[in-house]
Amino acid sequence: MTARRRSAGARYEARWGLAFVLPCFLLFLAFRFGPAVVGTLLGFFEYTVGDSPTFVGLDNFQRMLHDPLFWQALKVTVIYTVLYLPLSVGVSVGLALLVRRSFRGVRLFRSIFFLPVITSLVLAATIFTWLFSSSGPLGELIGGSWLASPVLVIPALVIVSVWSRFGYGMLIVLARLQDLPRELEEAALSDGAGPWQRFRYVVLPQLRSAIFFLAVIETTNSFQVFDLVYVMTSGGPGRSSYTLVMDLYDQGFKYFDLGYASALGVALFVLTLFVALIQRLLIGRAK
Repeated sequence: MTARRRSAGARYEARWGLAFVLPCFLLFLAFRFGPAVVGTLLGFFEYTVGDSPTFVGLDNFQRMLHDPLFWQALKVTVIYTVLYLPLSVGVSVGLALLVRRSFRGVRLFRSIFFLPVITSLVLAATIFTWLFSSSGPLGELIGGSWLASPVLVIPALVIVSVWSRFGYGMLIVLARLQDLPRELEEAALSDGAGPWQRFRYVVLPQLRSAIFFLAVIETTNSFQVFDLVYVMTSGGPGRSSYTLVMDLYDQGFKYFDLGYASALGVALFVLTLFVALIQRLLIGRAK
């Protein structure tokens, strides 16, 4: 009898708990997935601010395939990602290895390395804009502005983006490094393995899952780069740094072609999901 009363009391408390959580959960669904669903549907309509939407089917997506600006933005985004991803992951792994050991001041160094992550990217981009300008110290190294060069503008953006993100990746890799058994490295050291051999054959295989997780996160972040480009170059010079999200922004908030902008958003989501699935397959195969 006592057990039944306890069970009934537990169910009663669970129902009240669900009743209190349900409004927040519904708001989360509405504001998290509602805009995504509406934006996806809007891609099949022709819609501008002030006019009623008109269903056009796949016309926006066909227009996208024949739009040279879309392909230019896609090329810039891919080049940016190809440059950014290995550099970001490599710097994150290298710094995680540096601050892995316990020594005096290691927590201070970890905090300093993580500081760019919590720094305002708009503020940092404004400062780096001056650094890369013809009058800045980095611009004086090449005798001109990085951001005015079609060749150097993307590397400049990559440098700033890596600076702002490597602290996050460092923590991801460092968390995995803390779980590695030291006995494996000690056994390799006793067998005469050098630092590179220990890293390549002992540490790196254990970091595979963390590195691929970081690769998925950073790939998604690189496909969605906007604020950095908007502040530093606005897509210039000559659309040399014009990314997909910049194209989406211009179509939606400059030309108010919300239907086509939504179609660009759908294409960006599909592209990001496709790359993430490929990386997920690589993770599964590695396991």
